[in-house]
Amino acid sequence: MIIVTGAAGFIGSAYIWKLNEMGINDILAVDKLRTEEKWLNLRKRDYADWCDRDELFSWLENEENASKVTAVLHMGAISATTEKDGDLLMKNNYEYSKKLWNFCADRNITYVYASSAATYGGGEQGYSDEGSPEELKKLMPLNKYGYSKKFFDDWAFKQEKAPKQWIGAKFFNVYGPQEYHKGRMASMVFHTFNQFNENGGVKLFKSHKEGYKDGEQLRDFVYIKDVVDMLYFCMFSEVPSGVYNIGTGKARSFRDLSMETMKNASENFELKTEDVIEFVPMPEDLRGRYQYFTEASMRKLKEAGYTKDFYSLEDGVADYVKYLKKEDTYL
Repeated sequence: MIIVTGAAGFIGSAYIWKLNEMGINDILAVDKLRTEEKWLNLRKRDYADWCDRDELFSWLENEENASKVTAVLHMGAISATTEKDGDLLMKNNYEYSKKLWNFCADRNITYVYASSAATYGGGEQGYSDEGSPEELKKLMPLNKYGYSKKFFDDWAFKQEKAPKQWIGAKFFNVYGPQEYHKGRMASMVFHTFNQFNENGGVKLFKSHKEGYKDGEQLRDFVYIKDVVDMLYFCMFSEVPSGVYNIGTGKARSFRDLSMETMKNASENFELKTEDVIEFVPMPEDLRGRYQYFTEASMRKLKEAGYTKDFYSLEDGVADYVKYLKKEDTYL
């Protein structure tokens, strides 16, 4: 049995889709549904059982249950980069992750967990996942969310007792189906599609950093179908333990992302930036904690044996917009 935490979330539910596509349904889905609409992410999925995230460790205390588990994908976390409650972040993103690590170490099973590109901070030290634990420890996140993720990465490297295989997945800017419940934290593709359909255009942040024009902030945008392929590879291949970037290795601008979205939404490939993009001031709570450039180094994962080509920005956006145009927008 494979445990997937954050199972109703964006990446967790997409990974269950991937497992189902590969003929795997012996899955324990772990999450909290509350009043959000993310339950819709699981409506078409096939899994063996459900467990509330607060009850998981009680479930694992039962030897009959624990003995079934062969791997854990831990996506459950507070993923909002704007979360201000540091204690809440550490409880959910650090302490909970440690408890799952110890379970996997005791059972000698695979543990894949969500780290983040937010651990790299402003990128002053680059975006390479190949540094030593001491080098990675010097990274300076820009927000509490990134710090909570980095703190666990640092802790993992120090452990003498470890799972059979452990992978910290440093996600860059993921976009695609299943993110609809994320609100403000959903990708710019999702927001652009909706804004364009409602208003005939989109609002992007002005630049507040010298050297970057408005809309030319650069990110490594990675499509969800690539993400779950990489996670599947990490879980079912003999990948050396450690942290790995989950991106494409190619930075693109928010302007490019939004223009591609609008062109696919309208099928009007002659749209002009000045007609469809309005640049607005960045919210005060993001200034000073905003990454103007991210670009994953993907050499480490490729050297571990990953050979699939990544979706280009153009192809990924086009595929996603096909879902957004459907009545049923889910994988």
